[in-house]
Amino acid sequence: MKKTILIILMLIVVAVLAFPACTQNVEVKESSANEVAEVAEETGDTAAEAASNYFAEKPDDSNMIAQDAFVEKIASGEELFILDLRSAEDYGTSHILYAINTPWGAAISNNLDKLPADETIYVYCYSGQTAGQAVALLNIAGFDAKSVKFGWKFGISEVEGVDEVTETVANEFAETGSLDIDAGIGTAVKGYFEGLADVSETTYKNYMISPENANELIGDDSIVFLSIRSGEDFAAGHIEGAINIPWGKDMQEDFDVLPMDKTIVVYCYSGQTAAQTVAAMRLMGYDAVSLNGGMGVEANDPIGWVNSGYELAK
Repeated sequence: MKKTILIILMLIVVAVLAFPACTQNVEVKESSANEVAEVAEETGDTAAEAASNYFAEKPDDSNMIAQDAFVEKIASGEELFILDLRSAEDYGTSHILYAINTPWGAAISNNLDKLPADETIYVYCYSGQTAGQAVALLNIAGFDAKSVKFGWKFGISEVEGVDEVTETVANEFAETGSLDIDAGIGTAVKGYFEGLADVSETTYKNYMISPENANELIGDDSIVFLSIRSGEDFAAGHIEGAINIPWGKDMQEDFDVLPMDKTIVVYCYSGQTAAQTVAAMRLMGYDAVSLNGGMGVEANDPIGWVNSGYELAK
């Protein structure tokens, strides 16, 4: 009898000790600077160096094309290589001629071997922000990619005559030769998209944050706001406590003022160049996210900081 009681007590102790281990992963996972740094370390210096070079080699067009110029190219008969990052449902409703559907996420990294190495890849999403992230990653990997300004919702769909260059028939990848991507960079890009699952239920979904949630973080010691607008516009008005490093060639040289152990909320005018910045910074080991809609401009109303009614410091 005593032996039976002893065995029962031992089982209870084991169950109690095991309980925390079984429940510790239940909490919603937040964006973590330490985890980003660990991923950067695992992929070696190659990805971080390539991400840094992304800023050093920034072209004058900032790897973007105006929505009207994009539509005009197609209307003139050019057969472009296009990626549509919207949902399969929205893609099926209507998309640009020749566009291939690669919904935002792993569908992009899983198809890197099908992307052309010898022509420009045009990318569009809903507002231009996830396309901005994708374009930065593709260029870092060695492709020539450009995002369409303001995406489908605020850009392409507003261009006069766009209906003449849209279709509903799905397009597929052609089995063509691919770019020989550096192993470290390929691993980093894949890890970037896999990491989306870790933030899908947090305030940093898609490595972005809403103006509402960002406003609540003002004054939080674990957060740093980074404005990449011009110095003139920063002086005219910015989010309280923000640091200013204007978007431009070699801006990475000023990143040494940014902490590696805090979440950095990057914002620009409409969110598109901030998206590119965030993608490159995350490969460099920073825990960066972009402000949805940026500061807010007329073209992307009602998203953005000012369009949401939040005040600016001067």
